[in-house]
Amino acid sequence: MKDQEDARRLLKLARVDFKALSNMKQRELFEDSVFGFHAQQSAEKALKAWLSLRGTPYPKTHDLRVLLRLLELNKEPGWEQHVEIVDLTDFAVQFRYDFPILPEELDRGAILFKIETLLLHVEGLLGLAD
Repeated sequence: MKDQEDARRLLKLARVDFKALSNMKQRELFEDSVFGFHAQQSAEKALKAWLSLRGTPYPKTHDLRVLLRLLELNKEPGWEQHVEIVDLTDFAVQFRYDFPILPEELDRGAILFKIETLLLHVEGLLGLAD
């Protein structure tokens, strides 16, 4: 069953994380692990909102791969445009409780763009886009 109310709630929470993320551009003030955590959280909630809107049950997971796979299996148009966000999965738990040794600094501008694109896509599906 499609659940627009749950989708709207999750999308609102995704925007809260995105707002925090948008204010963490300064690497000197916010570690990549903190930035990455909020990016992952925003993406996770947006994907769950999308699934909820389509009536697709999803497991309790932080794994963005699993959520994108569900969209793929349900032949949801546009899911493939967001595959690069799977790289944020490890920020949900692993990097939250383990001091990460990242191979390179996060490209915060690119990540903000990817998350914003996902949020706008889901907002459009919900009829919330401007």
